[in-house]
Amino acid sequence: MICNHVRTSISQIPIKFHLLRRRPQKEKVLVVLGVTGAGKSRLSVDLATHFTAEVVNSDKIQMYQGLDITTNKITYEECNGVPHHLIGIIPPEADFTAKDFVRTSSLAIESIIGRGKRPIIAGGSNSFVEALIDDRSCEFRSRYDVCFLWVDVAMPVLKRFVSDRVDRMVAAGMVEEVRKMYNPNSDYSKGIRRAIGVPEFDSYFRSEYSSSINEETRAKLLESAINDVKINTCALACQQLKKIDRLRNVKGWDLHRIDATKVFETTGKHADDAWSELVRAPATTIVSQFIRSHSCIPTTVDESVTSNRFADSVIREYERRAPVTAAESC
Repeated sequence: MICNHVRTSISQIPIKFHLLRRRPQKEKVLVVLGVTGAGKSRLSVDLATHFTAEVVNSDKIQMYQGLDITTNKITYEECNGVPHHLIGIIPPEADFTAKDFVRTSSLAIESIIGRGKRPIIAGGSNSFVEALIDDRSCEFRSRYDVCFLWVDVAMPVLKRFVSDRVDRMVAAGMVEEVRKMYNPNSDYSKGIRRAIGVPEFDSYFRSEYSSSINEETRAKLLESAINDVKINTCALACQQLKKIDRLRNVKGWDLHRIDATKVFETTGKHADDAWSELVRAPATTIVSQFIRSHSCIPTTVDESVTSNRFADSVIREYERRAPVTAAESC
């Protein structure tokens, strides 16, 4: 079952104006970056639960209706009660540009803030996030303080995880899901059909309409299609990592890197424990410090200095133990 995403019109959402009048000069917005499969959704839900926030999706393919398995939309259970915006809102054949995202995400962010909650932008479409943050017409940076969290995983480890995840998607019904919307005349350059996991199955589905192709050949075509999904997903991850490197090293975005590699190298309870220690805890510390900075909430000087020094020491120690892996093995 997929999460009950927020579909209500922005104009229908009641805004608490007394909260708006008490805003600090700039509202706080969190942005969670990372390549496909790195754990952005999981971290955003953890943070939203802890800081009373709502999530604004920035994955362009997940904004389309349908193909919930193939596009890895967050499930109802994974949402853990956290409202998610801009998921499954666009007809499968429609176009949705970065400009459209800037407009709709800005409305979602304002509605979340108007209800006294914090916005968390999370998703893998870094070009959309860049358009929103650096768009001069909407003056995002002049209106909001932004904290960037980057969930990073060493690429060789991530590639193994991605391969296993595709196998789980196939077992969950991905092939049947894509077959239902298959059209031999489809344009794979538009709408949701651009998603990895759709064009790769074209030859296999065509073979099902041919009486001259035997079962053995069809099985090989299916195996090849699944392998292509794995290859193309890994290629996407490399592209996303290069974009993140550009945002950090060329555009000068201040990204807090959180290394989740060890989480993916373990399983079961050990993986959950590693996530709590290596990802959730440092992220929570970073966000807590960010929220306290320039806040309108009164604190004594001693309390503020002490807490900030403690947070700084935790962050410095974590980043010291987590050297940057950059785009190795891409």
